[in-house]
Amino acid sequence: MQIIEYNSQYDEQIKDLLVELQNYLIDIDDWHTQVMLPEYREENFQMDMRKVNNQEGKIFLAIENALIVGLIMGIVEEKDEIDKLTNDCAKTGSVIELIVKNDIRGSGIGKTLLEQMEKYFKNINCKRINIEVFGPNKRGLNFYEKNDYIVRDMIVSKQI
Repeated sequence: MQIIEYNSQYDEQIKDLLVELQNYLIDIDDWHTQVMLPEYREENFQMDMRKVNNQEGKIFLAIENALIVGLIMGIVEEKDEIDKLTNDCAKTGSVIELIVKNDIRGSGIGKTLLEQMEKYFKNINCKRINIEVFGPNKRGLNFYEKNDYIVRDMIVSKQI
């Protein structure tokens, strides 16, 4: 396996991985609020790419036998007016996507991709990294905790 920087020749495979992740989130959502509209594949990819292009972002791909087996996308967070009033506003990286193909999760690819993104963020002087995790995604949360991430913010929800 090799880690490379983004190359547009892999766009269709990236879209496939985004769909695979959304299907996983749909499967683990006990409230059944996660959906995937027909336009998801293309529009979510385009939204992610805009963020990467406009916010000092980077994409790393894990390639094996000319196929993507994992990817990570990271951006630098933009600070809003509340942030400026309430925190130190240190430059903060944000992982917006980390996906490893279902059949090879647990093989170390996610850890390798995460370490690569951490190096990138450190090189551009980020002081922190944030990653949003869907609450029911216990496997994802455990992965991040094993890699020294801690829960700093939470959203609590109630169905009514």
